[in-house]
Amino acid sequence: MKRIHSLLAVQSGVAILVSINRLGTWTLGYVLPNEFLRWVDFNNMLILPLISLVASYLLKKTLEYDSPAREGRLHMRWNLVFIVGLYLLGASYGDHEVTNYLHHRFCLEDSTSDLCRIIIFNDDEFSHWVFFTGFVMVNTALLFLQNVFPHREQLIGTDVGLLIFNALFLAAGMLANLGFEEIGLDLYIVAFLASLSTYLLWRRGKQPLFIYYTTAYWLGLLASIPAQGIRS
Repeated sequence: MKRIHSLLAVQSGVAILVSINRLGTWTLGYVLPNEFLRWVDFNNMLILPLISLVASYLLKKTLEYDSPAREGRLHMRWNLVFIVGLYLLGASYGDHEVTNYLHHRFCLEDSTSDLCRIIIFNDDEFSHWVFFTGFVMVNTALLFLQNVFPHREQLIGTDVGLLIFNALFLAAGMLANLGFEEIGLDLYIVAFLASLSTYLLWRRGKQPLFIYYTTAYWLGLLASIPAQGIRS
């Protein structure tokens, strides 16, 4: 459990850093004199996602202990879902951060030219579709891998408390994204993962990832509703 707590803490920490990076003003300077990207775009494309995806992979490996299920087809299928999801996430970050930078720098006043129309479509729509597909695949794979490899020891109260504490930070990161910006697919994706993790928690009992995701997604979702009301 120590490794699981540590890796989930990394994920929660990254969610907070992503919000700080995107909402702060200190990252708006240019990375190099040629102004190819701002620090906010560079951090969101390379630094923070890389940390998160490495932590996700290490978490997956931590869940997969030696058992007959390890050589089974179900395990292989969820591994493939995880790998494809990682690729889609990487592709979405590359598409979104570059076009988001170009959108804000050159196309805020021009949404009709062919170049800006393409940039805006990649920034606001296509990259989001790819991201959410990859996001759902990676997180669904982790949840079902936890189902295939249930934790072998009974969780004590301290473990449950730490899982919930970690989930609070992930929920805060989701609130920063869902509560104070225009909601699109985000709401439906979070609602889906909240429902899925709750279902698995109900069916399979107290497993680390089920507790963590159920707490984080429901808190993030429910806290975002009044925040959206205040924003509007």
